[in-house]
Amino acid sequence: MRRLLAVSASCVLGPAAVLAAAPTASAEPTTPVTYPAGATATRHSGLAFDTCTAPPLSSIRAWNASPYRAVGVYVSGVNRTCSQPELTASWVASVSQLRWRLLPIHKGLQPPCGARPSDAKISRTLSTARSQGTAAATQAISAAKALGMLPGSALYNDIEHYDQTDTGCRNAVLTYLSAWTKELHHVGWVSGVYMNLNLGAKQLSDAYTSTTYARPDALWIARYDGLDSLKGWANIADSKWARHQRVKQYRGSHDETYGGVKLNIDNDRLDAPVATVAYSYKVTSTTPLNARTGPGTGYPVASTYAPGATLRVVCQTPGTKVGTTSVWNKLSNGRYVTDHYVSTPSSTGYSAPLPRCTYPYQATAAGGLTERSGPGNGYAAVGTLPNGGLAWITCQRPGTTVGTTAVWNRLDNGHYVSDRYVATPSSTSYSRPIPRC
Repeated sequence: MRRLLAVSASCVLGPAAVLAAAPTASAEPTTPVTYPAGATATRHSGLAFDTCTAPPLSSIRAWNASPYRAVGVYVSGVNRTCSQPELTASWVASVSQLRWRLLPIHKGLQPPCGARPSDAKISRTLSTARSQGTAAATQAISAAKALGMLPGSALYNDIEHYDQTDTGCRNAVLTYLSAWTKELHHVGWVSGVYMNLNLGAKQLSDAYTSTTYARPDALWIARYDGLDSLKGWANIADSKWARHQRVKQYRGSHDETYGGVKLNIDNDRLDAPVATVAYSYKVTSTTPLNARTGPGTGYPVASTYAPGATLRVVCQTPGTKVGTTSVWNKLSNGRYVTDHYVSTPSSTGYSAPLPRCTYPYQATAAGGLTERSGPGNGYAAVGTLPNGGLAWITCQRPGTTVGTTAVWNRLDNGHYVSDRYVATPSSTSYSRPIPRC
């Protein structure tokens, strides 16, 4: 009864064809994400597990001996089955400090033609289903925030199996999930969905390019075949949800033991967005530390922190060199401080478990968006971002004008794509809080 959603994608066209085929960024199925100043996305690649009840912190410590480094937790929802006595803000902070990633799950209303008979259901009236999806997003965000999770986190809506032949039921589910995605995007969170591969996910995949429904950013499927591959899913092309957007639950409820602690778990493989949290570190300078509006000494000073003050760091990004490092820390209030005067483990490079600062948005080019070696059409083509694939943007800079904008996005793989074909909030200029390159 633990469900999440993910799917992959890849398409290729020549540059001219790609540019001609792209839709606008503001309409379904791609909707822009409005990240607040302190947001960043976090992703994880590797094995995970989920349990009905979040395990005690002592169990997580014991399971450091396991191959898992991420755990799914049920944060909210009227149909959440198990009580969560361990799931607190303190637990989330402690588990995160142990270098575990979290996959937050909302198990709310279920399909009107499926799941358990006792479950509260999505309405078949589409206007009501739409309102319910918006309310589900609001509830999940409130619960996640109370646990210390931050904007930029992915929240996964658990939708259990349902009758694939019931058209009215299908439309209600898709309408509900579309509203879920749009509301999450509106306030700066990443949208995920969990579904059974054959009894739900196929219908979501069939609506991948529909202009009626907003498309979620990540898909978590349930398919208990013992295979942990994130490709080759039946009825879901590898060209959908293709850029760090997939999770597979490949084995159901069973016991495993690590560090002398037995847990009943489901097995998951993921390469997908997860929760973002803040990590606490201290100011190590002997004088007040400047916090700036961007990652460099050329940005204005916004505030200062006293020696020994506690900082809430959400991610790290490159900037101007200070002392032995070019790493800058982004704080939960959106300001930046040089890592040279912060008590992170490394004095020269990046420090785990802090993620790199990235801002994912969906690609809008119908045939795929050409990735280039530099910010312009004159640079070599070095890859393709599939339609609906996430552009994991690290910074923006000017380049050759394409359509209505001269802005180009630098991705976390070092490639560049025109902002004209990415669902950022602005179609003409830079989008906050993405820094300039």
